[in-house]
Order: sequence, then structure tokens, then C-alpha cells
Amino acid sequence: MNSVIIVAAGSGKRMNMDINKQFIKLNKKEIIAHTIDVFYKNKNVDEIIVCIKKEEEELFKDKIINKYSFKNIKIAYGGKERQDSIYNGLKCLDDKCDIVLIHDGARPFVDDRIINESIKVAREKKAVVVGTPVKDTIKVVCDGIINDTPNRVNLWAAQTPQVFEYKLITKAYEEAYENNYYGTDDSMLVENIGQEVTMIMGSYDNIKITSPEDISIGEKILSLRK
Repeated sequence: MNSVIIVAAGSGKRMNMDINKQFIKLNKKEIIAHTIDVFYKNKNVDEIIVCIKKEEEELFKDKIINKYSFKNIKIAYGGKERQDSIYNGLKCLDDKCDIVLIHDGARPFVDDRIINESIKVAREKKAVVVGTPVKDTIKVVCDGIINDTPNRVNLWAAQTPQVFEYKLITKAYEEAYENNYYGTDDSMLVENIGQEVTMIMGSYDNIKITSPEDISIGEKILSLRK
């Protein structure tokens, strides 16, 4: 059984709008609805949990679940940090779950190729991160001074979904809380317990909508997919 946790409990402050960015529309359809729809239609996804702000539950049910006739969507409440939200999502998973996909609600351009390949590799390797090789030269800067220029060949930009064996990601989260450890993404927690994580190719279209400029980029991606 393959389950996905979609995280949509953030504030989206960089959008400078008075609504959660998940409810902003791309071509007349909410960002989170685009994201859910991809997983909802994928034949390899058996269960969907969406992490939302508790105070937005009725809005989410009305504007997303009911509006687009999504069935059997589970809701988990967001926590103080992204990690807390995902942990709440993990607690809602079906007992039969084998593989867990964790995905940003604001990445609506994930596709079936990425989903299917990440599940396949996770079944073999236990832990997978989707990403893309960086195109720019990266500088390590401290107090305005460049300290290092890492070899670009070895640098990838991490995306989601990040996909794990259920028992592994549960163990990683439990140990993180036992040690008061917070990572910036899920693979950090898994790496922290000594598990090797495999990187697979994502897509340069698989962007995260985080700022107003991303809206126009997203609409362009949608127009090219028609």
C-alpha cells in the first residue's frame, strides 16, 4: 500500500497575500487542488492525507474536497513546524501502509513519471529524494565573504516527493523527537539515523509556488501541458 502525505499547513508569508497560498488559483483552480488531483488520479497511490491548518478545515472541505468531489481524503492538522505537520500525518496512515510519499502542497506540477519511479526505487532502496542537478555555480558565504565554491557536478536541488519505507520514516521521526532534532526536509531525519538515501531525477517544472512571480511561471507551465 502506497500512501501520500501532502503538506498544506504553511503560512506562505512570501506571497504577501491575505489567504493561504494553497488556495491561490492557477488557471482558475486552487494550487492544492492541482496537487491533490495528480495523486488522486495515479493508479499507484492508495491513500491521501492532507495536512492543513485546523482553522482552515471547513474552508478546505468546502473549497477543495467538496468542490472537486475528492473522496476518501484524510485530514491531519498542521503543527508548529513542517516536521510537526508531517508527524501528525504519519499518525493518520493506514496500518497496511508500506511506502510513504511526502509532498509539498505547493508543488502542483509533480507528474506520474516522478511518482511511479520514486515508489519503485523506494521499494528497493527504502529512501528516495526527487531532485534536479543545479544549473548555477553555488557559493558558500559567511558574513558576506565567499568561503567555498563546491563542485557543481555533485550538487542537486531537492524537491518532493520524498519517499520512504513506512517503518523507516516512522523510526526516523520518533528518534528525531527523542533527540529534539529538527531537519529542513524529511531525508535529513532519515540520514540522521544512518540510512542511505537515493536521489532520482525530478523535473525542472516541479517547482514550489512560494512567491508572486511563481504564479506566472506556474500558469505558463500549465499552458504548455495542454
